Amino acid sequence: MSLHMWSKRWLRTSFILLMILITCSLMLFVNLLMDRQNNTSNLSISQVRLTVNPLLLELGQKQQQLTDPATQDHLRSIAQENGIELTYLGLDGVVVVSSSPSLEGTRLNLQSVLHYDLNQAAQVRDENKSLHIAFPVIDERQGSQIGNAIFTVPLSMVVVEQPLTFAFWVMLALAGVSLVLGACLIAMKRKVKKNLLSPINQLKEHAASILKGKYDQPIQYTRVDEMGELYAILDLMRAEIMHLSAERIRQEQAQKELITNISHDLKTPITTVKAYIEAILEGLCSDEQTLMEYMEIMRTHTDKTARLVEDLLVHALQELGQISVEPREVYSLATFQHMLQPIAHMVEMRGLNYEEPALIPNVLMRIDSTRMEQVLSNIVFNALKHTFPGDTIRIMTELNAEQFILTIADTGQGIQPQDMPFIFERYFKGASSPSNSYVQEGTGLGLSICKSIVEAHGGQITFSSKEGQGTIFQIHLPIC
Repeated sequence: MSLHMWSKRWLRTSFILLMILITCSLMLFVNLLMDRQNNTSNLSISQVRLTVNPLLLELGQKQQQLTDPATQDHLRSIAQENGIELTYLGLDGVVVVSSSPSLEGTRLNLQSVLHYDLNQAAQVRDENKSLHIAFPVIDERQGSQIGNAIFTVPLSMVVVEQPLTFAFWVMLALAGVSLVLGACLIAMKRKVKKNLLSPINQLKEHAASILKGKYDQPIQYTRVDEMGELYAILDLMRAEIMHLSAERIRQEQAQKELITNISHDLKTPITTVKAYIEAILEGLCSDEQTLMEYMEIMRTHTDKTARLVEDLLVHALQELGQISVEPREVYSLATFQHMLQPIAHMVEMRGLNYEEPALIPNVLMRIDSTRMEQVLSNIVFNALKHTFPGDTIRIMTELNAEQFILTIADTGQGIQPQDMPFIFERYFKGASSPSNSYVQEGTGLGLSICKSIVEAHGGQITFSSKEGQGTIFQIHLPIC
């Protein structure tokens, strides 16, 4: 069951129960009023006893004078003064004294006229709403019953008026509580719909949009509450997914460009080598010097092809997280002298000045010589793209804080400030320079590969550059 249906049914049930409560309360109050009108539930004999007691005493004490007219008038006057009527009859049912003298001497049916019980007397009250209540008359000296006195009393004398104030206030409080409760239920229904159901439906629509790849629509919620926190978290997720999606698209596009560029870069040297081989086979090399020049050109293009293939292989291993670095304990002097010899030759072949390290510290290190030579080659090759004949590439080494520091500095055109944050990112090749068209050459993988290899050795690679003055790369490697 959905939350919307659950809340709707819950509120409907609450309203039904509230209406039942109000109806029962009203019925109870109406029943109380009807009982009050019927005057049957609050009868009391106390007032009657106090009223008739003097007459009962007179009847018991003056039993022998009841036939005396003066005594009878006295008894009638007492009854009249108390607002009641008296009918005294003997045990045989003959009326001896009565407020209605015409009844005197008549015989009444004792079974039908004697009602000692107040409630029974109330049930047979006459049309004047008067009750006929019987009391036995006792001879005080003998302690035996000598007759019965029937008193006709008004109904108001036996009815005890119960104030309705308490019931009224209880009903008023109950009505007030019911109204407040009903208002609270209505307010809660509106609040649940406005602050819970509607935001949830909007969240569902946003989630459906994200699922369809529509990340550009911000998820906004103005209230500062738990729902607002949920909206904020979901919007952060949307932004992160949008960023990851853009990054994935960018990488896919960069990989496509990488394949295109490498295919082109491989085709050019291979075509060149093929052309020179055909020239040699056709006998165009007239002497050994020309042949050696052709061979040198072919070696240069073969080295370029090999470097591209190696970069592509390392990149593939990088993508798989399986870049191969196998450090071994070696002495730094012999190792770096061996690495720097071909680099010096490559720099000088480009017409640049090369300054080798004045002193290479001879310490024991754990490095993969092949990978570290690849790092040096990539950095120097990158420097060659940003320098001109006559510039200088200088390599220095030193020991500092238990680290072997290798510095490669050039006096080239430097790196543009806007490119600096991204030079170690894969596929980044920097903005083209109007003064050097070689800047856009390459795959954009070289420095990224260098960073991965150095960090795999537990080291760190940093750089500083100033546009127009050159660039300095520093590699910090731990020593044993």
